[in-house]
Amino acid sequence: MGAAPRLIDTDFHNDLSSPQDLLPFLPKAFHQQWLESGIGVGGKPWSSVGYIRKDAISDIGSKPGSDPVFALKHHMDKYGIDYAILTGNASMIGISLNYDPDYANAVASAHNDWQNEVWLKADPRYKGSILVSHTDPAAAVKEIERLAGHPDIVQVMMCSVSRTLLGQRFFHPIYEAAERHGLPVAIHPGNEGIGPSYPPTPSGYPTRYMEWQNIIPINYMSQVNSLVCEGVFEKFPKLKFVAIEGGISWLPHLMWRMDKNYKALRDTVPWLKELPSEYIRKHVVLTTQPIEEPADPEHLVQIIKMSGAEDMIMYSSDYPHWDYDNPKMVLSLFPRELREKIGAKNAIQLYGLDQTVDAAGTEGEAG
Repeated sequence: MGAAPRLIDTDFHNDLSSPQDLLPFLPKAFHQQWLESGIGVGGKPWSSVGYIRKDAISDIGSKPGSDPVFALKHHMDKYGIDYAILTGNASMIGISLNYDPDYANAVASAHNDWQNEVWLKADPRYKGSILVSHTDPAAAVKEIERLAGHPDIVQVMMCSVSRTLLGQRFFHPIYEAAERHGLPVAIHPGNEGIGPSYPPTPSGYPTRYMEWQNIIPINYMSQVNSLVCEGVFEKFPKLKFVAIEGGISWLPHLMWRMDKNYKALRDTVPWLKELPSEYIRKHVVLTTQPIEEPADPEHLVQIIKMSGAEDMIMYSSDYPHWDYDNPKMVLSLFPRELREKIGAKNAIQLYGLDQTVDAAGTEGEAG
């Protein structure tokens, strides 16, 4: 039998090498639109450092994150990563924000087929996500039904930005399908304030990329708050929700505030049978990158412990983005037991990846 994984990367951004890569998987009616407009929802604030690691360009000059063979050498083999959960290009995840639902659905489906053909066939250590456009739940359910049986698919991926909060019943068909197939639902940031979405803060738009990056957690707090208060986890008791790249240190604040208010306002949410914090601990999973870096690392450990979040956090690198987190540096912040949970054990529990595999797809020894 293969050994248990020691390190799982839960946010690996695989990307197209060029827009033409998607054409074989996209209906011809959308080719011109794709080549001329791409995702078609605009861009995030300008950043002087860019968004991608310059050293992640492949040996043959392919753009970072677009060569599955090079990424194995440059990232996974280098750090002994047993599995990488593919999350796609961060902008691609925002396809939900395109004004045309038919186009958004077609692009999401084409992306999934490209991922399955190019990346999942390249190496069994890559595990895939089903990208869906959450603005069309009926189509999203069809896409989940189409691909949920793939042996290397481990979750559903959605944009963290939504025109209505994700706990509302409009989105429930997606959660029902995901729960039925035993798939977590993950969200990823990168499109806050873009296209037809609302401003990324309740008071408007930030003027600088740093401002925009700093404030992303408020959207995650809003979505988790909505999921709990709307009774999503009571209605779908086996559903897991993965909040990728949204930070960690906001967790106790939200838990404590929700629990306090529940004690006085529980008649407004009569379907809840437990404290809000209990639903969060049982159903919500966070990822490390971009991990907070207090002057004293022990303070972050204390926040995790005071939240009871030891089983809620998974390592993520955000490869190949500029703010990539080296696992050796990130995991060294934590005591051994917590380090082992964050490095692999929590992801094993969520995704069922309990044995390592080698490049041939056979069970192997952990690196």
